[in-house]
Amino acid sequence: MPGSRVTRLRESPWLRGGLLAVVLGLAVYELASQWPQVRADLAKLTGYEVAGAVLCAIAGLFCMMLAWRALLADLGSPLPLPAAIRVLFVGQLGKYVPGAVWAVAAQVELARDYEVPRRRSATASLVGMATTLVVGLAAAGVTLPLTSASAARHYWWVLAVTPLVVGCLYPPVIKSSLNLVLKVMHRAPLEKSVGVRGMARALAWTTLGWLFYGVHAWLLISEFARHGGGRGDVFALSLGAYALAWSVGFLIIFFPGGIGPREWALIAVLAPVMSSASALVVALVSRVVMSVGDLVWAGVGLAIGRAHSRSAKARSRAAEAQGRPADETADPDPRPPLEPASLSGPAKPSDSPPSTAQDQ
Repeated sequence: MPGSRVTRLRESPWLRGGLLAVVLGLAVYELASQWPQVRADLAKLTGYEVAGAVLCAIAGLFCMMLAWRALLADLGSPLPLPAAIRVLFVGQLGKYVPGAVWAVAAQVELARDYEVPRRRSATASLVGMATTLVVGLAAAGVTLPLTSASAARHYWWVLAVTPLVVGCLYPPVIKSSLNLVLKVMHRAPLEKSVGVRGMARALAWTTLGWLFYGVHAWLLISEFARHGGGRGDVFALSLGAYALAWSVGFLIIFFPGGIGPREWALIAVLAPVMSSASALVVALVSRVVMSVGDLVWAGVGLAIGRAHSRSAKARSRAAEAQGRPADETADPDPRPPLEPASLSGPAKPSDSPPSTAQDQ
């Protein structure tokens, strides 16, 4: 059927890999064509600015993890902090793999080590991503039009849709929206929405995370921005530009980790206040900084995972020594809303029995 062919094409790793190769080729060409200016601009960035940007990226990622953890706890599966770090950040490396849902699938499977039902952890991941996107769009809508009269003419539409975007965070609305997306993708619906208190905690951590992201961008942009206002205006520009660029990269799902679209969007937003070479430097250094943050937290998560594995083996040996089998936890919900079909096969009505477990 035409619809199934379109779906297979959209999910094809070859298509995603090809698009990524084209984007990287264009980036290399742009870098080579402006190399003298790019090299001069790179020299303007101090080690303190780059190191500060890395620390802000690490802090922002930590806040996003705490938001996801708050959502999961509200749904009935509170995780210890080390477990949450491991599940989210190790699983999040899946976003760099061509494919739309590998990060969610990885987080779902890692969460099973802590007896979290699959559909519950998948729901937390979906609502967490939606919350990050909505807060990012709201940040862009509030900050970009206020940085200058020219920016207000260009980005008035972002400010205009901000109230509508924020309204999408009301738990029943976000549940209905995600269920519609899952229905289009022929996936099982979410069982239950996150509560208002859980969403409020997640929003607080997500907002703080975006502020850290804004500082990371400000440290890189302030050296090059030709802006008539003070540092506050440059920070507003930095937060809004990065938030809008991140959102564009997130929404164009063909590119793993938003590589390509995020950078081009950031260059486009920064073009009025700096040269194209400077904007290219900011975009590339920002990508490296955020990737370093991902790798730092993934490394911490892997270390936690090794410790967890050793502990589980020790408990198993102790149970066997006492003549008892190791505990086995039945999964009340074996198929999450967004698990790749190749991992679990086609959905069946029996795969999603009624459950009273809370889900996001």
